[in-house]
Amino acid sequence: MSWEPALIVDKQGKDPQHHSMPIEAPEGVNPSQDAGTYEKTVAKSLVIIDACSRGDIDDLKKLAVSEGGFLSDALRSRAWPVLLGVAPRNANSSDSNDAVPTSRSAAEKQQSLSLETPGILDGEWADLPRHQDEDQVRLDVDRSFIYYPNNQSQSQLDTKKRELSDLITETLRRHPYLCYFQGYHDICQVFLLVLPPELRAGAVAHLSALRIRDFMLPNLTPAIAQLRLIPDILYAVDPALCRHLSQTEPFFALSGTLTMYAHDIQSYSSIARLFDALLAREQVFSVYVFAQIVLNRRAELFDTPDTEPEMLHSILSKLPQPLDLDALITDAASLFHRHPPEALRSWRGISSASVMKTARDVKVCAAQTLDDGHRFFERQLRELQWAEKREWMLKTAWAYRRPARGVALAVLVGIAAVYLRKSPTAWAYLAAVWSRLG
Repeated sequence: MSWEPALIVDKQGKDPQHHSMPIEAPEGVNPSQDAGTYEKTVAKSLVIIDACSRGDIDDLKKLAVSEGGFLSDALRSRAWPVLLGVAPRNANSSDSNDAVPTSRSAAEKQQSLSLETPGILDGEWADLPRHQDEDQVRLDVDRSFIYYPNNQSQSQLDTKKRELSDLITETLRRHPYLCYFQGYHDICQVFLLVLPPELRAGAVAHLSALRIRDFMLPNLTPAIAQLRLIPDILYAVDPALCRHLSQTEPFFALSGTLTMYAHDIQSYSSIARLFDALLAREQVFSVYVFAQIVLNRRAELFDTPDTEPEMLHSILSKLPQPLDLDALITDAASLFHRHPPEALRSWRGISSASVMKTARDVKVCAAQTLDDGHRFFERQLRELQWAEKREWMLKTAWAYRRPARGVALAVLVGIAAVYLRKSPTAWAYLAAVWSRLG
């Protein structure tokens, strides 16, 4: 998509033919720069605003992966809620409770929002029962805002921490089935800094239930299942590199994918720009981003022998700094196009209730409700419980394997006593049966 201005935009950020649409220069763009660059940037800003006002997720997807993403927090605060299905109807409207008609009517969406989350439009969340993970939330929030923002006083940072604690606690109390995980606060920290207060809770709730739900189950089995896609991607592109890493489990990608890279990227502008792409793309795109990072480090990885998997794990678990995010996102999108998840062997093993599949289409996901997320969660929970029960039964059967063999031996000896006199082949029969029991 090209951002060449179809209309002439003057240095004050106004379209001379449409004087009702003033726009300030995006953050970080100096109006004194050359007119061509400035016009392109402002033109893209206008396109983003237009796409948000129309709720056009397809256009926002293209804008998010293009150079610079959504450009500024002011534009992100318009675009992110649209992508999550909780946006105001009009980008110029101050009424944050007026839901955008992405694939359903605004009234439908608002009615659903009110029904599925009692009290979401009031301030009564503090009166709800405590969530079991609130002590851990407090510990993690105390360690937040380490790298950014770096232009605020300690008093201002303390205020931010209280706001972050409230945001996380509200989400967990309103949706008590969700399980907190360490690193969740890193994600919420970015949302708090980008979005205005009235949009934060709704956006984080939808993100939690519909986009990162796999990480908020009682254990990390679904998260680890996502990581199994990485070797498949590597093998499709670079079999030699895949073999070199074959003794290294893909757990090195857990921190990055679990926290949407917010735990590992220390630059605020960089993580906000990466969130543009992660929110605009399918949930599985995050895995492709990490796979592309691995591919980009091919030479470095081959410098370490494959007989040292611990060293390879250490290298891969730390993201290179700095990252060329625009190039990384472009390359990851190309990687996704050439090797879609359906072509990967491990894709078949991922639950149909996983966000990998329920958020496979961003437009479909944006139209889902928080109740949908809860239902998907319950399906995944039942699958996990059955898997745990099955594992327990197998372990129990193995533990009693030797006593069972002893009983079987006694029975077979009795059979032998009866038939041995009649048939010399009985011992051969016994040996065959015993080998099958072994």
